[in-house]
Amino acid sequence: MSFATIAPSPKSSASSPGMASSVEPVKPVSKSKKPRKPTAKPSPSSSTQGNTGVKKSEKLHRRSRSGCFTCRLRRKKCDEGHPACRACKNLKLRCEYERPMWWGNNEQRKSQKEYIKDLIKSTKMTEKTVSGPRQSCCTYSPPGLSHSAPTPEAYPDTTVQTRDPSLEPPYCIDGEPSHVHIQDFYDQYAPQDPASHLDSNGFWSAPTPYEVDVKTESELYINDIPTRRDSSTSTFNTFQPPLAHAMLPSFAEDDWARHDVFESKVLPDHKCFEFSHGSLGVPSIQVDDCDRHLLDHFFENISSKLFPILETRKRGGVFADVILPAIESNKCYLHCCLSIAAVHLKSTQQVCNDLIDNDILKHRFQAVSELCSSLNQDTDHLQILEATLSMAFFQCAVGRANDSLPDVPWHQHFQAATSLIHKLELPHRLLESDHGTVHPPFSMSLAAWIDILGSTMLGQMPQFAHTYRTKLFSGSSAGLCELMGCEDRVMYFIAEISCLDALCIQGRTDHASLCGHVTNLAQQLDHTEPPPGSLVKPFSEEGVLLPQQLSKNITALFRVAARVYLCSLVPGSRRDQPGTVSLIAHAADLLDLIPGGPEGFDSSIVWPLLVCGSLATPGSTFRDTLSKRMEQMGEQAELGSFGRMICVLREVWRLADEKAVVEAQQPPASSQESNGEPPLILTT
Repeated sequence: MSFATIAPSPKSSASSPGMASSVEPVKPVSKSKKPRKPTAKPSPSSSTQGNTGVKKSEKLHRRSRSGCFTCRLRRKKCDEGHPACRACKNLKLRCEYERPMWWGNNEQRKSQKEYIKDLIKSTKMTEKTVSGPRQSCCTYSPPGLSHSAPTPEAYPDTTVQTRDPSLEPPYCIDGEPSHVHIQDFYDQYAPQDPASHLDSNGFWSAPTPYEVDVKTESELYINDIPTRRDSSTSTFNTFQPPLAHAMLPSFAEDDWARHDVFESKVLPDHKCFEFSHGSLGVPSIQVDDCDRHLLDHFFENISSKLFPILETRKRGGVFADVILPAIESNKCYLHCCLSIAAVHLKSTQQVCNDLIDNDILKHRFQAVSELCSSLNQDTDHLQILEATLSMAFFQCAVGRANDSLPDVPWHQHFQAATSLIHKLELPHRLLESDHGTVHPPFSMSLAAWIDILGSTMLGQMPQFAHTYRTKLFSGSSAGLCELMGCEDRVMYFIAEISCLDALCIQGRTDHASLCGHVTNLAQQLDHTEPPPGSLVKPFSEEGVLLPQQLSKNITALFRVAARVYLCSLVPGSRRDQPGTVSLIAHAADLLDLIPGGPEGFDSSIVWPLLVCGSLATPGSTFRDTLSKRMEQMGEQAELGSFGRMICVLREVWRLADEKAVVEAQQPPASSQESNGEPPLILTT
């Protein structure tokens, strides 16, 4: 989900506008004249050193006409450092001394400059977000009250301690190791307040309870311009409740907690999209009063379900770094979210009246109007792209299959997004991420996911098939696994199978070459198989979800679906042939390794369910397993892309089962002739 803009910065996908602590700009202070003091006559050596220092500073700040092209585009001075100048290092930009492709075109220069501005803005917001909590947690100033506890300065020989010893890290600032009191840490009834430990040392006297009012000010920046300032006052009470050891029973066995904290295995987390901070408080976004309930409904019920795989890696990161900044700065994106909220509200609460339909159509029209206005101005291409992708993708989470309100199909939205992607040169930047120094653009990763799976539905080649083929040969990531859970290599192979499917539909390949391509792709898929015993339940012994294991299981299901899709391209293939039946039975077994239910991940595996389900025979374990998962999901099984997939499968099963009954009643000769029929092509 960077989706600041959807395309994140190389280090993080921080939001472009966001909440930040109000910091007054530092004004240059003019030097006041001071009375001259008698000083000793400077030595020649000192004067020489001073002159050399001045010369060095002049050399460092001299204007350069042969600096890097990034600084020349920004019209900044460049120190010509190699391999990267100091300005590009500090701002985490790519330093280019060789003439880049975008230098020879004014329009490409303009788009590159906008892209660099967004990167710098994201980097600055990240530094503000990171430096704020550090300053607040590393400084300690006791309240200025006459009856407060004595300050640490009164006891210079003692160790300064501002919180419970059990909550301190096992190291201190001075380099002396601190001791963690495990027994105190697992005291179930001990108050976790720093003031409760003030009398643990002999010289500390128990302070009198008092209240402290803390005023917090926050400021909202949009395009580095302060637009709103909020302030809030919180009251903290230091009253310490009495210990309850004598009144409540003690737990005899508390080793389980120590085992969970100190002996649990930590799996490595390979992050492709580095979100800078977690969930934030929802600010008051300017919307009409009649639309406030739609925005609240979107935040509470939809935002966390759009990218469930990303939510498992960092909860709240998608909302804080992708969705919220886009809503605050992009009106088209805002109206898209409001229309999605209205559709979800109508489908979940069964609200069927003209008022909710008017809300849906109104915000759909306003979203398209804002989009057309931005396209006519030919500015803010990244914002246009994130809004266009949201209109194509957000429908996967809401709505029912029988919705009759007019709307633009997803593939038309994606067709408009394709031209924007080419204009922003996102495929080129995706290929640049092969070197490992640049993270894949978040918007390009989402577009690649829509492009690959959407091409299989349309029977067309992916728009960026050459880019995926290049990534496949280089073995690099496009962020697809972190985005949706399926390994990038398997997604690249699905793109190749989609290209082969398009060639078959267009009649541009013969039988021999088709079988050769199918055999080759099947052998390549063998190299992506996991080692034996690596596919297990994605939960730890303590019941915690393991995102890495979940991605392995989802990848295995996509791999089986890719094989089923590949086998269906062979002329004369049937759903009851042993190879296809075995693959679909294996897919049913893999479904048991993916959590289901209302909080499960069925919405992330719609494509493999559709591909495998379309060839599932009556009475197969796959049909039974899918029906059980629908019962676990409840009403959610009828919503979004999962509900549409179920409607398609029911119709496919009805037609295929009726055809099988007719073929069974025909003589063997006529049934053999029917074997040469082309496979059923699914289009949705």
